[in-house]
Amino acid sequence: MDTREYQQEFVQVDGARLGVQVYPEPEGVTDAPVVLVVPAMGVPARYYRHFAVEMRAVGLAVAVADLRGTGESTPRPSRSCRYGYAELATDIGTVLTALKPRLAGRRSLLLGHSLGGQAAVLHLALHREHEVDGLALVAVGIPYWRDFTGLRRYGVLPYARGIAATTRLLGVWPGWGFGGRQARGVIRDWAHTARTGCFPPIDGLDAEAAVGRIRTPVLAISVDGDQYTPHPTLDRLCAKLTSARVERERFSPPPGTTVDHFTWARAADPFAARVASFAADLPTG
Repeated sequence: MDTREYQQEFVQVDGARLGVQVYPEPEGVTDAPVVLVVPAMGVPARYYRHFAVEMRAVGLAVAVADLRGTGESTPRPSRSCRYGYAELATDIGTVLTALKPRLAGRRSLLLGHSLGGQAAVLHLALHREHEVDGLALVAVGIPYWRDFTGLRRYGVLPYARGIAATTRLLGVWPGWGFGGRQARGVIRDWAHTARTGCFPPIDGLDAEAAVGRIRTPVLAISVDGDQYTPHPTLDRLCAKLTSARVERERFSPPPGTTVDHFTWARAADPFAARVASFAADLPTG
């Protein structure tokens, strides 16, 4: 990959290093809205290269932050790593602070994919001092087992419990066929959502209640063919956003094409255009 397409930057937080890929400003656009992309579990920032390029093409400024322990971010998950959803949510605020000189006077958006979307929601719920103008969720959901259909419904819960049990035994999730290598706290919190349909308490706070107080406008897009966060899982998440204006959409690819939980980012044109129109309609100030 040609890394000259973006500037690789790093942000320090609690002994960790967060990698942030900052793309050039879109050509011919003054004060373009800034979108910070927060990736899915185990997915490096570079995976969103095509999506970032398409967002630049429609007039958006883009940065993509590796989740802690993934891609260019450290530490590599090990038995000594205990971080979970609380730290991922806090990391988003740290990155926004580092980007603050670029955000001044411009619309700002968080765009979360899968786990990144959950972290973005929790960030807005718990860290109001790092407010943004909009939140876009693409292929995100609360993976509650009852929201799946067919045989998958009866496989999600034992699968999640098996991953959680293995992680407790080993002290780290090795990434065997799911999610990449992960810290035990991330897997613990993810498994809680799969088992209960709710966010876990964060640092003793009722995260569910805090999510209900979010007032940031939300664009929520689920994807036909998404095997990990099908439409009902995003419906469940949106139902928690009781104080926010939510634009809820389902994406169906053109006939003869398919997308899934990951490949929507490689067929990025319609998603980039929709995020740009959402950004253009956001109130400022």
